[in-house]
Amino acid sequence: MIKVGDTLPSATLMEFSEVEGNGCSIGPNPVEVAKATAGKTIALFALPGAFTPTCSAKHVPGYVEHFNELKASGVDEIWCVSVNDAFVMGAWAREQKTNGKVRMLADGSADFTKATGLTLDLTARGMGLRSNRYSMLIKNGKVASLNIEAAGKFEVSDAATMLSQAKA
Repeated sequence: MIKVGDTLPSATLMEFSEVEGNGCSIGPNPVEVAKATAGKTIALFALPGAFTPTCSAKHVPGYVEHFNELKASGVDEIWCVSVNDAFVMGAWAREQKTNGKVRMLADGSADFTKATGLTLDLTARGMGLRSNRYSMLIKNGKVASLNIEAAGKFEVSDAATMLSQAKA
């Protein structure tokens, strides 16, 4: 399992864009993790699934709400990663009004999630292999802090915790 001090695994996430801009075409665009984190501070949070209750009611809204404070604390970008396809993440981004605040990144085949060792097997609930709920502060591609939730909990991966770590 990934830990503080480790470099993020080499993986490509996908991001759905509805409008062209900044070199991104309409549709799913690849985001190479190593390249996208180089020289940046990223507040990354991951969750079991788009449109799920805790994720939609608390996790994503908290990061949208704390966007300005996180930026003021030195965070360059906020990433939400989920084992969903880019089209689902794009629709969820629209519904959650994350544009310009939180990058909604799809890990469709769970390659990034598997490489971090932070998988959650929800096969018995009909959801297959998903991501555990966690957050990490990334500095220049390395894990500076890591907050992994216990099963069924939402206590340490929230935006307020991330903000206190970004300020430290």
